[in-house]
Amino acid sequence: MRVLGFMTGTSLDAVDMAVLETDGETISAFGPAGERKLTDATRDVMLAATKEALAWTRGAAAPAIFAEAARAGAEEHFAAAEAFLAANGLQWSDLDLIGMHGQTVLHERPRDGRIGRTVQLGDAQWLATKAGVPVAYDFRTADVAAGGEGAPLAPIYHLARARASGLQAPLAVLNIGGVANVTFWSGGQEIAAFDTGPGNGMIDLMVQARGAGRFDDGGKFASVGRVDEGVLAGLLGHPYFREPPPKSLDRYDFSLEPLDALELEDAAATLVAFMAEAVKAGFDMMGEAPTEVIVTGGGRHNPEIMKALAARLPMPVKTAEDHGWRGDSIEAEAFAYLAARTARGLPISFPKTTGVPKPMAGGKIVQP
Repeated sequence: MRVLGFMTGTSLDAVDMAVLETDGETISAFGPAGERKLTDATRDVMLAATKEALAWTRGAAAPAIFAEAARAGAEEHFAAAEAFLAANGLQWSDLDLIGMHGQTVLHERPRDGRIGRTVQLGDAQWLATKAGVPVAYDFRTADVAAGGEGAPLAPIYHLARARASGLQAPLAVLNIGGVANVTFWSGGQEIAAFDTGPGNGMIDLMVQARGAGRFDDGGKFASVGRVDEGVLAGLLGHPYFREPPPKSLDRYDFSLEPLDALELEDAAATLVAFMAEAVKAGFDMMGEAPTEVIVTGGGRHNPEIMKALAARLPMPVKTAEDHGWRGDSIEAEAFAYLAARTARGLPISFPKTTGVPKPMAGGKIVQP
């Protein structure tokens, strides 16, 4: 199948797009990839939906803004893809399937015997009808309903991508988005994964709260700041880091309050150290020694993050591009791949990646 995958991360930066030719097992070709920045209007409605989601009581009706945000997200995806397809000489009719992750506005992991909650907004039916192509969506709900974490879902794609590159186990793929997650490939079909801790999300939120932009561009603030070891120790004392994997996070699970007394630059440097120490703790907990770590996602563009990882991990830390991967498009590729697996009824989550009792299919498909 030729599948267009969409991903919008919790950073609310852009609609990422990538085309794969795949049967959901092997990858026969990598089509074009690209992005379009979110409009301010869509970003604002998604932020408003996130705010209401965080205050949403279990059992209550979904906030009315969810439907408005879902439609805005679908329209944004369609507009982004119209330009993307045209620029690459493609039409909607060239696609067999679309995979749309949707915008995450809430992610609560299961706790104390209570199942989690996860919400990704995007009007899949509207998009399918407008594009004239079936849309696979809602990839996380079935996993959560079965007692799983609902995240991360990209690990099975990380395995396929590594194999397509002829790489050998053991290796690790570290994705640094709003939250950081790692996939360990031990060999064969053996993969394990979990969220290690914050990625860019806390840094973004801190910079935005101080009116210093939307993110720490190029690590310019962190590069001249000093790590506050006391604040860092307090952040690392969060109970999440003592829990065994698999486990997952929302980017709002950690408070910025401990950083309030720090200058902007010192807060940024401390959060970079927090992210890297959390990754190290995750590797220590797994007890695995991959031959290398391949870093994907927006975090690899921050030189301070890459330096912090290299200083703490005992194996080489490479970027996705070091292996010819498209580091900004891995998650869009992943949801193209997961869409194909959904169409074939193949599992997309596993006991060692999300904690479900057995490998599980997931996702739903709507027709035009």
